[in-house]
Amino acid sequence: MKTSSFSNLMLRWLSRRTLVSWGVGVVLTAALGIASAGGKPSYSYFVTGNAQAQVVIPTPPSTASIVLMGGGPDVDEAFRWMIARAGIQPGTGGRFVVIRATGTDAYDPYIYYSDAALTTSATIADQWVGGASLGLTSVETLVIPSITAANDTFVNSVVSKAHAVFIAGGNQSDYINYWKGTKLDQTLQYLMKNNVPIGGTSAGLVVLGQFDYAALKGTVTSTQALSNPYNKYMTLDPSPLGLTGGFLAPSALANTVLDAHLDSRDRMGRLIAFVARLVAPNSSFGCPGGILAAATARGIGVDVETALLVQGNKGGNTAFTARRVTNPSTTTQSAVYFVRPLNPPTVCASGKPLTMTTVEIKKLADSDTVFNLVSRPKEFHPEPLAGRVEHWRVDLGRYL
Repeated sequence: MKTSSFSNLMLRWLSRRTLVSWGVGVVLTAALGIASAGGKPSYSYFVTGNAQAQVVIPTPPSTASIVLMGGGPDVDEAFRWMIARAGIQPGTGGRFVVIRATGTDAYDPYIYYSDAALTTSATIADQWVGGASLGLTSVETLVIPSITAANDTFVNSVVSKAHAVFIAGGNQSDYINYWKGTKLDQTLQYLMKNNVPIGGTSAGLVVLGQFDYAALKGTVTSTQALSNPYNKYMTLDPSPLGLTGGFLAPSALANTVLDAHLDSRDRMGRLIAFVARLVAPNSSFGCPGGILAAATARGIGVDVETALLVQGNKGGNTAFTARRVTNPSTTTQSAVYFVRPLNPPTVCASGKPLTMTTVEIKKLADSDTVFNLVSRPKEFHPEPLAGRVEHWRVDLGRYL
């Protein structure tokens, strides 16, 4: 998150932002949280800009747009891409909604303004996203920390009117525990069905696969996952694994499990273990409880300060293509990794180290490559349409 300038600008920002204008009392509750029947706030709602402005988007999105951000510093270009993919342009208006279970509204000024001086016009020295200059009329944050909040009528009214939705970082177990199966879940499904761009960073990325690492009992390290792929921390969603019943599961990420902070937290090993757990038993190979053939199980891992932009395309055999972006100033590796087992695991059992003979890993570390995310029916095998994808290997033995 880009928050270094935010605290110093708090008072000035509060004096300039616009909240919903339903009367003084309701404005205050909109900023601080609407009280539930029990007297405690069930959610918090914040607005930068004017959420009541008229929005007319002449060309709404006709294909899917998904941002997979790996955590750490946010990638400015990814937010600008979401705004453009939503059909928002200067003069059209548009509402960008951030949802989270904990935290603050720090994303609002970063997405809406162009720099720390709270500039609303584009400048050469843009430091933030500059959403207002791109056509946004509001950026809204909802902190949704309970099932009650996720079922709230006002919360779902705000989210349903979004032209782009971003899931902030935090703890993915909160999103599974509080949001899955609620009205908010249904609202998000409705938006995705209508091709409203959706994205997430860190925990917000993790819940965008068909299968999610739910972290219901705490996090897991690569060493723990590979030493025992059924240890108590290896909680996946849906549970038991099934082709339906997951949280969001956009079609572009079918058969896929995702992970963030891949480089800084040494998570390649656990991503491989997540993918292995998806592979169905076949004779004496595979993983108990798995449901996919080895060639169809997928994993995507994203480094910090990195975003993978996934877009749907009409016609042809390139249903979904993807491109990696990062910030020009980044000093990190900023890569995306695509994982696919070429053979089922030979040992995959509770209490035993995971054994796999061949895992294909492709590393994408440039912003010029555009590749086909789903190149063949029922098979994951990214094929570059431009640029290149580097083959990359990992020594699993070092974890054990």
